[in-house]
Amino acid sequence: MTTFRTVSIDGLDIFYREAGSRDNPTILLLHGFPTSSHMFRNLIPALADRFHLVAPDYPGYGNSSMPTANEFDYTFDRLAEVMEKFITAIDLKKYSLYVMDYGAPIGYRIAAKYPERVQSLIVQNGNAYEEGLLEFWNPIKAYWQDRSPENANKLRPFFTLETTKWQYTNGVRNREAISPDNWNIDQPLLDRLGNSEIQLALFYSYGTNPPLYPQWQEYFRKYQPPTLIVWGKNDYIFPAEGAYPYQRDLKDVEFHLLDTGHFALEEDGDAIANYIGQFLTSRLQPIPV
Repeated sequence: MTTFRTVSIDGLDIFYREAGSRDNPTILLLHGFPTSSHMFRNLIPALADRFHLVAPDYPGYGNSSMPTANEFDYTFDRLAEVMEKFITAIDLKKYSLYVMDYGAPIGYRIAAKYPERVQSLIVQNGNAYEEGLLEFWNPIKAYWQDRSPENANKLRPFFTLETTKWQYTNGVRNREAISPDNWNIDQPLLDRLGNSEIQLALFYSYGTNPPLYPQWQEYFRKYQPPTLIVWGKNDYIFPAEGAYPYQRDLKDVEFHLLDTGHFALEEDGDAIANYIGQFLTSRLQPIPV
């Protein structure tokens, strides 16, 4: 049974989904933009018989608090700090990290700081290499260089219903397999008063991530976390070019390119759940079935 809980972190209500026995290995699931822990709604029950799963919503997303951009520092450093405190608050000692999209720069900050806690990585369309930042990123890179209203206005279409639907449907095999519940849940949250300024702040802050790529790559090389890559290869945002370089730095890599798009769990959730179950069972302590 999945439970739906809230914990107070720095005066913010941080919502999270949790399932499975704490006696089993933990998987900490870190979501992407523009969604929330909702993206893991099917994966969690598929694995809860063998694992302990925890999926939080970041500030400004899902069911967590949404202070305004003037009230909260919406940067990846700050989101990682809140997630660190969340991990401490719910007493997670060791865990595998499932990182996707925004979850990668948040998760890698935490992993590089606390490498002894991370038992493995599960990477799904989450970048740590320059090769992964292609054409999609050009207007965002322009915003990193010049945070002008003109460049900001070029990014506002990313927060519309049309683009949210596109993120879920672009590159998939069968659009009829993708539930409209996804954008019907995500979009009203994006449309909340002041949320576009939050998203612009994080688009700008994403520019702090590429300078950290060498540090994260050094973490991979030094600590060699076993890594499962399950990547939607048709993703225009994080294309497959960003998946291959992990194999340069990591020795124990299981690598799967899936014939789907950005939100690979929507079309290939069963396959990803099976890959995770087999991968973690083979690399962690015996898991009761």
